[in-house]
Amino acid sequence: MQTENRIFDDFAKLLNGAAGTLAGMGREAESAARERAREWIGGLDFVAREEFEAVKAMASAARDENDALKVRIAALEARLAGGDTTSAA
Repeated sequence: MQTENRIFDDFAKLLNGAAGTLAGMGREAESAARERAREWIGGLDFVAREEFEAVKAMASAARDENDALKVRIAALEARLAGGDTTSAA
């Protein structure tokens, strides 16, 4: 009876050791896969969210300024077409 318990104990220890080893291998594989994904994504032309938002705000400001300049140009052209010789400000 004592021998059977020892065999079961040894078998249980073996299984526990194998489970721990497999878990460690799984963690290592996950870590390696994440690192490879970071390297792959880093090689692509992605930008950070903060950079994107900053450029988006700059584009919006430039668009607003462009619209204002269009209105000024239209007003100046209308003055020139109407023969107004006063200075445009």
